[in-house]
Amino acid sequence: MSAAADNGTATDTDVLVVGYGPVGQVTATLLAGRGHRVTVVERRPKPYPMPRAVSFDGESARILAAAGIGEALHTVAEPSRDYVWRNGEGATLFETDVADRGWSGWPDSVSMYQPGIEAALTERGTRQPTLRVLRGHRAVGLRDTGDRVEVAVEGPEGGGLSARYVVGCDGANSFVRDALDEAGGAGATDLRYFNDWLTCDVRLHEPREFVPNNLQVCDPARPRTAVSAGPGHRRWEFMRLPDEPPEEFGTVENVWRLLALFGIDEGTATLERHAVYTFQARYADRWRAGRVLLAGDAAHLMPPFAGQGMCSGFRDAANLAWKLDLVLTGRAGAALLDTYTDERREHVRHAITMSVDLGRVICQTDPAAARDRDAVMIGIRERGLAAPPPTAIHPLSRGLLARDGGGAPRVPAGELTPQGRVRIGGREGLLDELTGAPGFVLLTTEDPGDLLDPARAEALRRLGTRTVRLDAAADLDAVYLPYLARTGAVAALVRPDFYLFGAAEDRDGAAALVDELLDALEAGPEPGPRADTAPHATSTDGTASATGATSTAGATNPGGATGTGSATGIGGATSGIGASGRGGGVSRFS
Repeated sequence: MSAAADNGTATDTDVLVVGYGPVGQVTATLLAGRGHRVTVVERRPKPYPMPRAVSFDGESARILAAAGIGEALHTVAEPSRDYVWRNGEGATLFETDVADRGWSGWPDSVSMYQPGIEAALTERGTRQPTLRVLRGHRAVGLRDTGDRVEVAVEGPEGGGLSARYVVGCDGANSFVRDALDEAGGAGATDLRYFNDWLTCDVRLHEPREFVPNNLQVCDPARPRTAVSAGPGHRRWEFMRLPDEPPEEFGTVENVWRLLALFGIDEGTATLERHAVYTFQARYADRWRAGRVLLAGDAAHLMPPFAGQGMCSGFRDAANLAWKLDLVLTGRAGAALLDTYTDERREHVRHAITMSVDLGRVICQTDPAAARDRDAVMIGIRERGLAAPPPTAIHPLSRGLLARDGGGAPRVPAGELTPQGRVRIGGREGLLDELTGAPGFVLLTTEDPGDLLDPARAEALRRLGTRTVRLDAAADLDAVYLPYLARTGAVAALVRPDFYLFGAAEDRDGAAALVDELLDALEAGPEPGPRADTAPHATSTDGTASATGATSTAGATNPGGATGTGSATGIGGATSGIGASGRGGGVSRFS
C-alpha cells in the first residue's frame, strides 16, 4: 500500500521513526504491519544488551501481541505474581496478588527480560518488507516544509531523508523534542519530583525462590526494592539518602554492600549491570507540531512506582499508529492527529500523578513520618479496609469519542475495553487473535445486516472494521455480553487501540454512532439511504459471526500481524511496581 493519500507528495518514506527502543519498535512495527513504508534511524549500532524496564501491564501485552510478538512473550517473561510492601521492621503494610487473566485478556502484570522483548520485536521487523532500520545513524537536522519533513542523518548511509511524518521515539534526551522546542513547539510541565535510585541487575548462580516475588521495603533508613526481572534474572534497587555523596553511591563496592541486605554476594550472583538513575516527573505540553510527533520518553518521564513508563510509551504507539494510518491513506483528515496529544497527555498525567503519590509514601526518610504512615497502613490492613491498589487503567475523556449533547463523552465511551476468549466459526481464542487486531471492531448482539444499512456498513468496511456478532455460546469467558448489558447496549464500536469509541442501544443509535465517527474522521459514507429508510441488508462481508459460520471477506489490515499467545502468564500493571530513568534509561517495572 502506498501512503500518498494525505498530500500526494513523493517522499523517501511514509514515516520516519527516530529511535528503535521498545516504543520505536512497536510504533514502526504497527505502521509497517499496515503496509506503510517506515524508516527507522537508531544511533546505536547494536541493540542495547542490558534491561532497563523489567515489567509491563496487561494492556501493554495486548499491544505487543497486536504488534506480532504475542507468542514470544511466553519465552522471555513470567507472571509477576505477588507484590508486598513491608516497613523497616518487616511488618506487612500492603500486599496483592496479580490476576493471571486480567481486563485485557492477559495477566495484569508480567516480569520480563527487556533484551528478549527487543529481540522479538527486531525479528518481527525483519519479516516486514516495508520496514527499513538504519542502525548506527543519528538524526541531526529536522525541517518541516509543510508537505513533508526533511531530516538530516549522519551515518554510513547518511545524508537527507524525506518523510510525510516523523515520530520521535528517541528517549529522555530526545533530539526531536529539542528540535521542536527550538522552534517554540513542545514545551513541558514539570512536577519537580526527583530522587536518585541505584539499580542492580543480577543473575543468580543457582535457582532460588523469592517470597514474595516482588518486595518493596518502605524503610526510612533505606527505601529499597527486590523484584523479578524476567526468567533467570532479578533486580534490586536502593534509594540514595539525602546525606550520601552521589559519587560514592554508584560504586561497585557500594552495590555489593547494599545487596548484602538481601543475602546476595559475589559468591552467589553475578552483577550484570548497575546504574544510578534520577527519576523525573514531567511531560511535553505539545506532542505534535505539524508533521512531527513525540512518543515514549521523548514525550514523558515518570517516577518508578506505578510501573507505567514503558507501558505509557506502548500506549502512545498504539494510539498514534492507527491515526497515522488513516491520515496517510486519506481515510481521515490530518486534524485527527491533534487528538493524539489530547488523549495521551491526559492519560500520562494520570500515570505520573499516581507514580508521584506512591513515591511520596515509599520514599519517606523521616522516621516519625514513617511511623505514622506504618500505623495507618497496618491499621487499615488489619481491619480489612484496604482499598484495591491504584490502577493505570484510565478512561479517555478527550479526543475521538462519541459525545452527548453537552460535549462530554457519552458513557461508556472512552473506556478501555475488555478482552476475552470467543468462538468464531469453529475457532476459539482471544478476540484480537480471531479478528486480526489491530483494527476497528464492531461488537454486537444483533444481526449485522439488520443493525446497519449497506452504506454505513460499507463505510466501516473501508475503515478496516471487523464486525463480531456475539451470543452466550460464543462469549466463552462471559466478558462481552455482560459488558454490553451493563449500559443496555446492543453494539459497541471499539477503536484499534482497544478504547471504546461509543456504544448504541438500538439500530438508530448504531447508525448515529457510525455517522459520528465518520464525521469526526472527515470521511463520511458514500451517498445512500439513511438508517430510517434503508432496507435491511443481508450481506455479512467483513463480519465474523460468533454463532456459527463466518465470512472473513472485507476488512483486514494489510500485512497486519496478530499474536498467538493465550492468556497465560503475561501482562500487568500493579501499583508501586515501576521506574523510568533519566538519560533514556528505564529501570524498575516501567
